Amino acid sequence: MKSKQARPLRIALVGTRGVPARYGGFETCVEEVGSRLVERGHEVVVYCRRRGSDRSAELDSYKGMSLVHFGALKKRSLETLSHTALSVQHLVRHRTDAAVVFNAANAPFLPALRAARIPVATHVDGLEWKRDKWGGAGRRYYLMAERLAVKWSDALIADAVGIQDYYLDKFAMPTDLITYGAPILDTVGDHRLAELGLTSGGYHLVVARFEPENHVDMIVEGYSASAAELPLIVVGSAPYADAYTQRVHELADGRVRFLGGVWDQQLLDQLYANAFTYLHGHSVGGTNPSLLRALGASAATTAFDVNFNREVLGGAGRFFSDVAGVRAQIEASELDIASTVELGTQARIQATKYDWDDVTDRYEDLCLRLAGRDRALAGPRTDAVAAAPLDAWLAEIGIAGSAEPVRVRTGSEPSLRSA
Repeated sequence: MKSKQARPLRIALVGTRGVPARYGGFETCVEEVGSRLVERGHEVVVYCRRRGSDRSAELDSYKGMSLVHFGALKKRSLETLSHTALSVQHLVRHRTDAAVVFNAANAPFLPALRAARIPVATHVDGLEWKRDKWGGAGRRYYLMAERLAVKWSDALIADAVGIQDYYLDKFAMPTDLITYGAPILDTVGDHRLAELGLTSGGYHLVVARFEPENHVDMIVEGYSASAAELPLIVVGSAPYADAYTQRVHELADGRVRFLGGVWDQQLLDQLYANAFTYLHGHSVGGTNPSLLRALGASAATTAFDVNFNREVLGGAGRFFSDVAGVRAQIEASELDIASTVELGTQARIQATKYDWDDVTDRYEDLCLRLAGRDRALAGPRTDAVAAAPLDAWLAEIGIAGSAEPVRVRTGSEPSLRSA
């Protein structure tokens, strides 16, 4: 599908782990939207986080998107910020027509983009300050970052009505409502399940990072208290949550199987598509990609009772709010198989409301609007001045600001290479 616009854009996507998508919603969005923007004739640059010391495996491009790779400090409070700092430092020297910055936590770097005269939209994500993994300082930082995103972004992106309402109520700030898409998994098959000793329709499924606000512990505890006959398969882990992970394991009985992280997308899709039910405990973010994947897989879904999940599921879901609710819903699903199967059918219908082509239309319209906006941005024009504060900050935390990325793009345009 080609863009209807005469002039293609150069668009930067910043603040995620990058592509290929192997982690979460932001990365999935970047891959799905970025590749479609390329198909429409736009040039897309994705800033990617290095996954190890072996740079030989890093790709120059992926699905037509040009990739720039930088490392990050391996510390939870600085991992995202340090990588984004390096990315923005590079971007202000290799300007694009528009940029989308994912995660309001990256808001302190927005002035550098404005100084470089790069119009920028910030995808604010969910209400990060509510996540239990952040202590008092972390929560204060995220609350501050929200205010900075409102102040310094040319546009804000919310992926759920609940997030949109929050920014309107708290800051009187309108946002562009752009959800994620739901992948349709009608034809993925079930041949990989034998590797795990599973059969189609023969298990309940949880896929989530092990974080308190995702309520994996509540789901495991409720399941263990139930009379369920089908096993519970748990996919997920967390690099900075050893205590929580231990708690989840201690709550499990012999019917619970922990698979850890499953990065094989074919296997993961088959797990979704063949689950008897999918249990979704996320409570803080907006429109969650894992929930959308379950819808597209026709999985009968039981979700934590919060406005974001009700918004996505509509009438195609069951809900719980405590351990007793999990137990009751799991037992009900196995007692009334016909109703559970019907719930899966309704989920597949609900998934059609979340289409990646429509999502891409919205991102394209937003970027065209940003690139065509007639306004004076604050700060000097020179890229060197825009990058200077980042150089100082990077030096202060011990990152070499001149770190050289791997080759950043295919094609003939030389300006995207590192200086």
